Amino acid sequence: MECRARQYIKAQGLDFITANYHSKFGEIDLIFKDQDCWVFVEVKYRSQTNYGEAAEQVVKSKQQKIIRTAQVFLQKQGLNEYNTQCRFDVLSLTGLAINPRISWLKHAFFGA
Repeated sequence: MECRARQYIKAQGLDFITANYHSKFGEIDLIFKDQDCWVFVEVKYRSQTNYGEAAEQVVKSKQQKIIRTAQVFLQKQGLNEYNTQCRFDVLSLTGLAINPRISWLKHAFFGA
């Protein structure tokens, strides 16, 4: 599903940087650049929404892991997290894997 998510976001004009970036704090599924803004994307898939939307799976503790991992990524790029524009998005895919419904929530949560 991350491949489908990557293709979808690239088609919207963002530049793909890397996938599955790991730090000791966690993992970021996809990283893009949207002009001068670093975009950190969590990808979620659900076959059905009986128990809520896929994006609802990104609870506060998961958000904190993503934020900390993004801080590590920015530092390794030689960037100051306080002077660097970034956002945290959630791209959810719902339904059949062959043709899922895609929902892209920009600014899904905010870093500290």
